[in-house]
Amino acid sequence: MDTGVLIVRLLVGGLLIVAGALKVGHPSDLAATIAGFRLLPPAVVGPLALALPYVELVFGAYLVAGLLTRVVATIVALQFLLYAGAIASAVLRGIPANCGCFGPNDASVADWPHVAFDLVLASASAFVAYNAPGALALDRRIGRRA
Repeated sequence: MDTGVLIVRLLVGGLLIVAGALKVGHPSDLAATIAGFRLLPPAVVGPLALALPYVELVFGAYLVAGLLTRVVATIVALQFLLYAGAIASAVLRGIPANCGCFGPNDASVADWPHVAFDLVLASASAFVAYNAPGALALDRRIGRRA
């Protein structure tokens, strides 16, 4: 089980690192993408566009390292559920929003397969949270020292 948790932790963490890295330096593009979903007030969109890439990078790094694994994996599962909800909302309302999952060069439109993928990622993150921390996790090292 520990090896399975490690593999899922690395996959989800790696995906978050890539997604965050591709968004860094493009806050205006990300803000336009977020605004395109028509869910958040304009006062929230800008700060969210500035913070989101770094949040994804940090959460991804923590998952890869296995640091605060249960807490981070739970937050990430909730994050993916929010993404799925936002995309589903756009699809149901007929809004041709750009997914923006992987930065400004990601021109894929929000659709049901994206919702399904985010739900799979939420489930994978919940699996990690439930079975945390998995093999090769810093949490294990820190726990031994305490």
